[in-house]
Amino acid sequence: MFKNAKIYRLTSAAPFWNLDELNDKLAAHAFVPGGQLELQTLGWVPPREGADLAHAVSGKIILTLRVQSKLLPGKAINQATAARAREFEEREGFKPGRKLMKEIREKIIDEKLPTALTQYDDIRLWIDPIERWLIIDTSTPAKADMVIGLLAKSIEPFPLENLYVAMSPASAMTGWLAENEAPANFSIDQDAELRASGTSGAAIRYVKHSIDADDVRRHIQSGKQCTRLAMTWADKISFELTEDLDIRKIRPLDVLKENHPANDTDAEVFDAEFLLMAGEIAKLLAELVYALGGEKQIQESAATNAAPTAGQMPLEGDGDGDDANDAIDPLYMEAVTLVRKHGRPSISLIQRHLRIGYNRAARLLESMEMAGLVTAMQSNGSRELRA
Repeated sequence: MFKNAKIYRLTSAAPFWNLDELNDKLAAHAFVPGGQLELQTLGWVPPREGADLAHAVSGKIILTLRVQSKLLPGKAINQATAARAREFEEREGFKPGRKLMKEIREKIIDEKLPTALTQYDDIRLWIDPIERWLIIDTSTPAKADMVIGLLAKSIEPFPLENLYVAMSPASAMTGWLAENEAPANFSIDQDAELRASGTSGAAIRYVKHSIDADDVRRHIQSGKQCTRLAMTWADKISFELTEDLDIRKIRPLDVLKENHPANDTDAEVFDAEFLLMAGEIAKLLAELVYALGGEKQIQESAATNAAPTAGQMPLEGDGDGDDANDAIDPLYMEAVTLVRKHGRPSISLIQRHLRIGYNRAARLLESMEMAGLVTAMQSNGSRELRA
């Protein structure tokens, strides 16, 4: 389902608690097919048939951006522009300048647009409000910029920042190759690229070829660094890590491929596969960030406004055992949505609507307090919803 991952951090999960409000904001920028003279049109579409624009499965949200483009071969446009420029020169007696050449090119594009073929490109992204991940399924920076640009228009302000780690991926990958040892729970595969810094840009690539440790060390000693490295995580997912901290060529291994019951609908299969892959990729990211020395430059505001992490979340049950902080309460997202919808952070409200016990409802509210979503309990026993 996901082949690539451009990784970002949410500085606040607040825009994603109320799915109704989120869908209303996305609907203002829903995809509408472009007209004959529009070179490119983009907007949100449902991730699957019958779904909302923001489709949530067990707290994880998937969106799809559709980009409609007219196919105008650059070479053909350049040749037509050059021919039109020669005609101008023969007619006027001088060559057109840069500004006029641009106008000629734009006129040719306008003439060709009505008859140009149209193609669609759907770009998926998923959002994990609890762990504060935003992942875009693309390896192209331009496509990622389109997604982020429309997110920023749809949700203002959009709480996003780049993921920063303590150790640069290039340095880490170079070290793993030099030591011939991958970090815990990872293994090194047979594809890699080592590139020299500076102007030479000399590169050595291993493609489906065993990576000889001594050979690699010689290249490293000559000044090359690893810029791409194929790896496998937990014998579940193979992928390629880049120097920009992008993950490409994601491929689930056989252990992750589910055999769906024959009577499952397409919607059920889609949701199951999305939940499985999103959950496993989130675990992969957590271990990868740890292998790269952990995160750095995490703003204090992010810790205040974001949802609690897995270690902070309450247990599903009402017991008070030693493992009370080891699991995420699956009702947390529903409880947050409920409190925001009614504007009243009340234990009784959560108990009544979610049909759970007092202790569990109280712990859900305490988790919201830790996340900065509600105030601490006041002297009269009430709480208030933070703006």
